[in-house]
Amino acid sequence: MLSLHSFLFILMMGFLCVSGFTPTDNYLINCGSSKDINIGNRVFVADKSATKFLSTSQDILADIITPSNSITKSNDSPLYQTARIFTQKSSYKLPIAKSGRHWIRLYFYPFVYKTYDMSLSRFSISTQQNVLLGNFSPKNNVTVKEFSVNVTTKDLVIMFSPLSYSFAYINALEVMSVPDSLITEDASTFDPSGVFSNMYAQALETVARVNMGGPAVSFENDTLWRNWVTDRSYLTQPDFAKSVSKIGSVKYPSGGATSDIAPQTVYGTATKMNVDASGNDASANFNVTWAFDVEQGFQYFIRLHLCDIVATAANQLLFNIYVDSLNVAADFDLSSKVQSRLANAYYMDFVTPPANSNKISISIGPSSKSSYPDAFLNGLELLKLNNSWGSLADVSSVPTSSSSGSKKNIGVIVGVIIGITLILLMVGVLFCMHRRRKQEQLRLSKSWVPLSTTGGMSHTMGSKYSNGTTISAASNMSYRIPFVALQEATKNFNESLVIGIGGFGKVFKGVLSDGTKIAVKRGNPSSQQGLREFQTEIEMLSQFRHRHLVSLIGYCDEKNEMILVYEYMENGTLKGHLYNSDMPSMSWKQRLEICIGSARGLHYLHTSYAKAVIHRDVKSANILLDENLMAKVADFGLSKAGPELDQTHVSTAVKGSFGYLDPEYFRRQQLTEKSDVYSFGVVLFEVLCARPVIDPSLPREMVNLAEWAMKWQKKGQLEQIIDPKLAGKIRPDSLRKFGETAEKCLADFGVDRPSMGDVLWNLEYALQLQEAVIQDDPDENSSNLIGELSPQVNDFSHVDAATASTVRFAASNLDDLSGVSMSKVFSQLVKSEGR
Repeated sequence: MLSLHSFLFILMMGFLCVSGFTPTDNYLINCGSSKDINIGNRVFVADKSATKFLSTSQDILADIITPSNSITKSNDSPLYQTARIFTQKSSYKLPIAKSGRHWIRLYFYPFVYKTYDMSLSRFSISTQQNVLLGNFSPKNNVTVKEFSVNVTTKDLVIMFSPLSYSFAYINALEVMSVPDSLITEDASTFDPSGVFSNMYAQALETVARVNMGGPAVSFENDTLWRNWVTDRSYLTQPDFAKSVSKIGSVKYPSGGATSDIAPQTVYGTATKMNVDASGNDASANFNVTWAFDVEQGFQYFIRLHLCDIVATAANQLLFNIYVDSLNVAADFDLSSKVQSRLANAYYMDFVTPPANSNKISISIGPSSKSSYPDAFLNGLELLKLNNSWGSLADVSSVPTSSSSGSKKNIGVIVGVIIGITLILLMVGVLFCMHRRRKQEQLRLSKSWVPLSTTGGMSHTMGSKYSNGTTISAASNMSYRIPFVALQEATKNFNESLVIGIGGFGKVFKGVLSDGTKIAVKRGNPSSQQGLREFQTEIEMLSQFRHRHLVSLIGYCDEKNEMILVYEYMENGTLKGHLYNSDMPSMSWKQRLEICIGSARGLHYLHTSYAKAVIHRDVKSANILLDENLMAKVADFGLSKAGPELDQTHVSTAVKGSFGYLDPEYFRRQQLTEKSDVYSFGVVLFEVLCARPVIDPSLPREMVNLAEWAMKWQKKGQLEQIIDPKLAGKIRPDSLRKFGETAEKCLADFGVDRPSMGDVLWNLEYALQLQEAVIQDDPDENSSNLIGELSPQVNDFSHVDAATASTVRFAASNLDDLSGVSMSKVFSQLVKSEGR
């Protein structure tokens, strides 16, 4: 409960805050109405006063009072009593006096007017630069959509595009300029680059604006006319949370947060851990978590508002802040940000990678370094960023109405995209119908085609990667394994046999009746993401056979299951051998051989077909080791076909793992095989340093392994950060060549990175430098052997003709040499007697 003092303070703020900011551009339109209305302290002008801004061939003004069989309950607010209806494409063109960031707020409340049932409407709304809403249909209650766009033109055009069979409508429209300081140019990210730049150019849609621990804050009490809702409905465990209020104590430090960033009513209340401040809960160890609905494939801007109204001057409070499972602010010390002063307002911004689920969670929890366990959060804003098309809506959801002459008509662009997509889909459907004509009676409820319809029959499987591969039960990888056999092999999926857990599901160790050891990956049939990965894994591994790619033994689709069965890899993952385990440490030679084997597998993927196959999730956890520590690349659930011969990249949503993501792919959503090369470069440093690629518990400069290792590599002091177990056991020349190779893999731009073939040759060379002493080698200190030792090998000035022929043959037949140590090929290059 708020104290009387706090309540009176809120009322006082209602009178004072409106004078905090005066917008240069300020359009408030009461659509469909013949009169002005006053909402709070703001006047929404009558529709007729705004017709000079409106371009439409119609004049349909709806009034809720008109007799009708409305399916909606009347809304008392005068703002929602009228609406303007559009049956054709129409637009508002508003002159802009001051370029920069503007609010666009769209107000909707569906009711029935004559033959127009607004709850059934379908339409899109866009500006010259951005699609704001696509295939939109307001629900049967008040809906306010808020956007923040950067306007750089003299006019802002807001276009309403109804679907061909429907109409569009709006109850009220608001466009208002906002302070330039509201959104800064940069924000922290969770990707390898560390910073998301060019925030000014982004269009944003408000998903949630929350006042933690306090009451709802209406637009009358906010200098920028924002609404803040309470946090109770977002809390996953309300019993874990406790509210605090000290509104009168809030201060805005010079050069920091202002009342435009968030009002005192937000900074003056907080949700904290439900612990006793007296210290009686010294052992408390839990998180307070809020969960928010989001749309997959989009990035999100998160602003956290913090003001310490919880701690006392005698106690320093440190705590952790998490976005999903990632600790984005480990041992966070607010006092260090605000000169050790309590109740000083502070905020920090983050941009997430593209969401791969429909939820984002924000959590706070205790730090082990704090003098007592507690954590708090005062406010939160969650906004969606536009995608690479400049759209805040899924492209497939945008209607394809005709152009009205705008030079940057997004509707036309989207229409062309959808048209091409539909043609491709029709061609694909016809192809699938032809191929599956004889299997109609065997059609399964799932949308994927099994490897074989029976255990003893062969099945020809074609895909976008090949013309068709005939596989049969005799091939060890195409027979359908009965569910009961897998139950027996895994002792009914006994939890004690779990050897791994991933996004697809759990992996069990098993033994078939013939004694064959297997790894059984059991997925969740109801997971759409899992289904896509299941399809991709079968499609990939049913075609690839290489000793450095994990082999698929079979699959099971009975009982609505999605189960993949692989060869069992005795020594688990490379990650498990590097850190956080009791496994014996590997020698430098063993680590090099594992890197070489992995590079062979990836090189095979990139070069063995007309189009490269891009793994997209290269990491140490996806490199498995057999009983002889031979490496095999695994987990092809995210793999994707590379670009066509006449293309440079594939445009796709970003997928991968934190710490390994190619920053260029992350920024531009343009995928090439060089994205795998970047991820592999991170693995190389992971192998060398034997530490996680992201470790929030370390000092800030050490959190990201790639950034940290590159600093030492560029200083020529890589030996300072290697795994202590390797100290004194790596020859300097081998370490130098290994570091140079990893550095080139981590180049900022893909065009500057080597191919996997180049990487393979250099790793082989690093192995030879480790195993042999090279005397008087003029190339020993070369930093450009990636070019000199590429698979093309253009310069053989130091190699005799026979050796040159051997190397050229090896370079052109790397796939055939997958089981042969490349050290034999290099032996003539690195030994003096062969030069």
